[in-house]
Amino acid sequence: MSNFVWCHGPSCHKSHTQDRIRGVKGSKVLRTKKVKQDKWNTGQHMSMYSYFCSQGCYNDFANTYVQQVIAIAPRTEALETPINVTRDSQPDRWGSYNTQITTVDNNGG
Repeated sequence: MSNFVWCHGPSCHKSHTQDRIRGVKGSKVLRTKKVKQDKWNTGQHMSMYSYFCSQGCYNDFANTYVQQVIAIAPRTEALETPINVTRDSQPDRWGSYNTQITTVDNNGG
């Protein structure tokens, strides 16, 4: 198994940096960067850094493909989380009331 993947940034191969230059004089190219797969970005630690060499490449990907990604699982209704709101009856010395917000688990868990 390979211990790297190629960056998924759609413009990664167009960035002019020294570590992307490959080839011999007269036939140089810019190449997509490799993303090393190690204990910090695989398994339970998988994140955007498992597939992108930088946050810039991730942002390029997200901005280019956001419509296709949303089409996979479109949101058809708003999500809501029940909460309890309690408020102190007396304001503090600055005139603000202390408000406590806690989530409510209606599923018994």
